[in-house]
Amino acid sequence: MIKRMIIMLVGVGVVLGGFFAFQNFKARMIHQVLAAMANPPQTVSTVTAGMQEWQPQLEAVGSLRAVNGADLSLEVSGIVGELHFNSGDDVAAGTVLLRLRSEDDVAKLQALQATADLAQVTYDRDVKQWKAKAVSQQQVDSDTFNLKNARAQVEQQKAMVDKKNLRAPFSGHLGIRAVDVGQFLNAGTTIVTLQALDPIYVDFFLPQQALDRIRIDQQISIKVDTYPGQTFAGKITAINPQVDANSRNVQVRATLGNPDRRLLPGMYATIDIDAGEQQRHITLPQTAVAYNPYGSTVFIVEQNDAAKTVRQTFVTTGARRGDQVAILSGVKQGDVVVTAGQMKLHNGSPVTINNSIQPADNAAPEPTDH
Repeated sequence: MIKRMIIMLVGVGVVLGGFFAFQNFKARMIHQVLAAMANPPQTVSTVTAGMQEWQPQLEAVGSLRAVNGADLSLEVSGIVGELHFNSGDDVAAGTVLLRLRSEDDVAKLQALQATADLAQVTYDRDVKQWKAKAVSQQQVDSDTFNLKNARAQVEQQKAMVDKKNLRAPFSGHLGIRAVDVGQFLNAGTTIVTLQALDPIYVDFFLPQQALDRIRIDQQISIKVDTYPGQTFAGKITAINPQVDANSRNVQVRATLGNPDRRLLPGMYATIDIDAGEQQRHITLPQTAVAYNPYGSTVFIVEQNDAAKTVRQTFVTTGARRGDQVAILSGVKQGDVVVTAGQMKLHNGSPVTINNSIQPADNAAPEPTDH
């Protein structure tokens, strides 16, 4: 009887042990399932960090400016009598472009010239008479004054007549004519623009920290959005000897050849200046780096058993070039770095990698038309 009871107790113990073991296994499975549901693998794209040749560059934006450029006008008012140019002409320095009507001024000049001629005759006659003691020295002095005054009035009137002629102050390319024959012009009215286009200047500003990296005759290249994918070469020809006290920037001027006149004054330009010897840096797409007030970070993918997880690490970034940024510390060559999908990650997050779509990673991107 006692033996039978012992056997029954052992059986009950086995049954209860199995039941509790099953319940424990079930609880662990549920916990694992819930944990997996709470932290599922996130899909990210990645890039393998590698070394690249890196040419240090200074970048700036600036404006093109003619070596000589002016909006031409006259100092005096009048009616346009003659036009001697067409819109878009090339002209040499000194070419007469326009004449105002000047008949009255020319007539006055002729009258003044006649008066000067008479003063000359009177002076010559009185000098001879003075030598013969026929007139006094005072008379000769008066004649001298009258002659000089008459000549001065002639020169003054000649200058007035000449001011009614517009001449090209330098050789260049004319713009669009803004006046017509018979039109009355006030003094200072713009008649036409004249621009010397070859060579051409580009003016830009650099921070004062860049002063030790630039010099006269240093080569530059510029781009303008008018001609996508094309660069124009030039060299630095002037550096302002004063740094702006407000911005702490210094103005720099470079000169470019422009024989085909494709570059025009007023164009916006981006300037690249090679500054220093080439260096080797680990580079990443700029999308891989999260810039935060407390420091810049990236996520590095690590293989743990059968799963891939990420580790967040701080990095020191250097210069940027196009879509790329130089990494000075925090990433080693060969590290697999997350380039997209970081917003849903934290330290230890499991990930799956899908590199079918990659962010831009071009050192010299060009705009595309869509």
